[in-house]
Amino acid sequence: MPLSEHEQRMLEQMERALYAEDPKFATALEGSGLRTYTRRRVYQAVAGFLVGIALLMAGMVAQQIWVSVVGFLVMLGCAVLAVTGWRKAPKPGEQPSGAPGARRQQRQRRSMMDRIEQRWQRRRDEQGH
Repeated sequence: MPLSEHEQRMLEQMERALYAEDPKFATALEGSGLRTYTRRRVYQAVAGFLVGIALLMAGMVAQQIWVSVVGFLVMLGCAVLAVTGWRKAPKPGEQPSGAPGARRQQRQRRSMMDRIEQRWQRRRDEQGH
């Protein structure tokens, strides 16, 4: 679900405040920093998945169904985290959504959408009168 206009403005204000307060940290979050974060998240999810397999097996060996169910749920949750983290990770050489070039493209798209909306409103107003 895309962000509303208000949410986008709020996000941009928070980004500007972060850059103003701590530019080094903000720069670390861009690009490779984000890629490193998502890669770390995927690795943690894989490790959790392996723990889930161990729980599943331990529950089967100990004949404790609830341990096996917990292991399965851990595996399922970690698989979802790994897949979503992998999809969100920017590809090497790709600009993350917070990069200056990507922001410029978003502004251009937004201004184009604004123009389309204005034209639509004019047409509706002209037809309504």
